[in-house]
Amino acid sequence: MKKKRVIVACGGAVATSTVAANRIVELCQKEGIDVEIVQCRVSEISAKCQNVDLIVTTSRVTKNYGIPLETGMPFVSGIGAEEAGRKILAHLRS
Repeated sequence: MKKKRVIVACGGAVATSTVAANRIVELCQKEGIDVEIVQCRVSEISAKCQNVDLIVTTSRVTKNYGIPLETGMPFVSGIGAEEAGRKILAHLRS
């Protein structure tokens, strides 16, 4: 399986995206998925979405980038984190 590239974005590209990014890395390590995380602000997604397999945001995004998009907010809040992890892994396994 080729390395998967995931954008993890939030409003400021630091706090909440780091929490989500770390959780995604942990999930991928457990599943044997080679992943590269690209952290950025939501406003920078368009400029960074080339050759990306998945976008995960910790803020509300409605724009369609032509790439699967999931919310990473459950990793920050703790509510629905298992379901969010399953959705993210399903994208990355394909």
